[in-house]
Amino acid sequence: MDDKVFAKPIKKQFEFDEEVAAVFDDMLQRSVPFYKESQKITKYFALKHLPKDGVLYDLGCSTASLLLDIHRDLQHSAKLIGLDNSEAMLEQAKKKVDAFGAKVDVEFADILTYNYEKADVIISNYTLQFTRPLVREKLVGKIADTLSQEGVFLFSEKIISHHPKLHKKLIECYYTFKKEQGYSEYEIMQKREALENVLVPYSEEENIKMALENGFSHCEVLFRWANFATFIAMR
Repeated sequence: MDDKVFAKPIKKQFEFDEEVAAVFDDMLQRSVPFYKESQKITKYFALKHLPKDGVLYDLGCSTASLLLDIHRDLQHSAKLIGLDNSEAMLEQAKKKVDAFGAKVDVEFADILTYNYEKADVIISNYTLQFTRPLVREKLVGKIADTLSQEGVFLFSEKIISHHPKLHKKLIECYYTFKKEQGYSEYEIMQKREALENVLVPYSEEENIKMALENGFSHCEVLFRWANFATFIAMR
């Protein structure tokens, strides 16, 4: 289903409701540059660090596309768990999980208060940026505490530059990308306004610093396109 959410006037902040959930897969493909490539590299490192009978969490799993992709390539038994606080997203996720007959659990949960079991891999794709900065570092610390000693945290985020001129050009580059995907100026403007104060991105350096100060020994970028990046943080 094509994403036309912002083709009409929006009178509320962005939320992951039924309308967004219905077109979310299309929205990701057309709104996140090189989305498939970033997911592919995330899957690669997730599988490399997920042992037999290991545990993997996807925080903000949305429609469970990545979990199903990991499940398809998994060569041994492991527990795959998706968490999301959007009932609409989970409804779409459960339909897909059932359709594929996959051994994937998806649960309605607040990732800030959820009682995690020890895990080997935790994934968070474009989820931290929707978490208030005041609690974001606590969440990253909780993720570090949840991971085993050899565990990894793989996360993708929209990022900013603190260089004003570069930041402006990065935004222009991204909007050019969106236009190439068929979004109009009006849709781009509408979504930007709906996301204001809802999506709060950090810079690449701030994301790495946050990981290093909250339980991880190493963090670096695996993939980057302009103002989108995929990170790996290691215990």
